[in-house]
Amino acid sequence: MTDGKAGATRRRLAQELAVVAGFENPRAPLEQYHTPPDLAAHIVHVADLQADIEGRTVVDLGCGTGMLALGAALRGPTRVLGVDIDPAPLSTARENEGRVGAMTDVSWLRADATQAPLCPDEDVTVLMNPPFGAQTGSEGADRAFLETAADVAAVSYSVHNAGSEEFVEAFAEDNAGEVTHAFAAEFEIPRQFDHHSEESQHIDTEVFRIEWV
Repeated sequence: MTDGKAGATRRRLAQELAVVAGFENPRAPLEQYHTPPDLAAHIVHVADLQADIEGRTVVDLGCGTGMLALGAALRGPTRVLGVDIDPAPLSTARENEGRVGAMTDVSWLRADATQAPLCPDEDVTVLMNPPFGAQTGSEGADRAFLETAADVAAVSYSVHNAGSEEFVEAFAEDNAGEVTHAFAAEFEIPRQFDHHSEESQHIDTEVFRIEWV
């Protein structure tokens, strides 16, 4: 696929995901931020090009209102599972499923993504935008999500703060994994919590593809 066609396909996916509603009452301790459609489309598109979605089981850990899960559901997976500890965004995710109109059904599971009750007997692709651990008391939150991915996934895609490459690569190496792809991405965060001083801000993030043994 040429760069032009790939870009057009990614933009089309972002347009389809623009209808996905975000959090009605986001919770700061859980770092509940709406994954931008452009970023979700980029992640899903790369995963699709790597043959990590079509015909596979896809799990979105910490799915929130379902952006990554629903993006994957538009690309022909066998099944999709969204996991989140908070029931409110899961309710919104179910509504978003109807808005997106994907052919693949998505199952929504209320559970702690860091202790997900999953024992898959097939190859699983994990897509996730975990908490970065920026809130007091949540330090290392992304590590706990990576631990789950290492346990259940054949391959995972995860979003982290910029500057996380050394940490992610070291974690993967220590857990029989290998970072095969990495790319930078901008993440727009609207003003939604008391500690936000601007209407919106852009933070630099990095996305990593890890193959797990």
